[in-house]
Amino acid sequence: MHSRLNSCLGPAARAWLDQALDEAAAHPGIHGPISVWELRIAEAGRRCGPEYADAARVLLLHAARADPDALTRVYRQGTAAERRAVLQALPHLVTGPDALPLVEDALRTNDTRLVAAAVGPYAARHLDAHNWRHAVLKCLFTGVPVDEVSDLRRRAHADAELARMLGDYAEERTAAGRPVPEDLHRVLALTDPTAAGPATAGRTPTNGAPGPSAPSGTRASSGKES
Repeated sequence: MHSRLNSCLGPAARAWLDQALDEAAAHPGIHGPISVWELRIAEAGRRCGPEYADAARVLLLHAARADPDALTRVYRQGTAAERRAVLQALPHLVTGPDALPLVEDALRTNDTRLVAAAVGPYAARHLDAHNWRHAVLKCLFTGVPVDEVSDLRRRAHADAELARMLGDYAEERTAAGRPVPEDLHRVLALTDPTAAGPATAGRTPTNGAPGPSAPSGTRASSGKES
């Protein structure tokens, strides 16, 4: 990710990022009221530009070896953009379910960019079946494309409860004279137990920018959850 981001940044931004990463690696903990790497996370949008700020922030969190407590602090104190970067960093930094409260918080918002970040690889691994189904419905409610939902094909496959929820939602929309989202039909088709077997559904950035929410080396979890 670092090399891809460097290829997109100008000389001044590259120099700033390299220095910021070195500082984060050298002083990963809290020093004073706020750590230097947290200040750099706040600067990333101005230094690297909004198009590349997410990737820069993920790299800074990784360099600082941010644990769940640090990630929670940055998330709670940060702007929406900084919160999004924390969510995108989770699969890089947290191996267990300790950071699920951050995902759950993001899913309670109506900020579509936060919702999209929340349904990434970390949620695919660790959200239980009940909350994962509601996350899919949240995407439909808010207009977040279901392509943002990591591992959708595997987790939706043969999920009769998800199919029921989707059917109920479609009926509500129809009764209210409102259109049913096309994405709903796509997900409903995935719940069919006779459909093609599940496969990990990765996400590929489409805008040419580095994609922090699709970390290399991510392993899909296996087995059907109930």
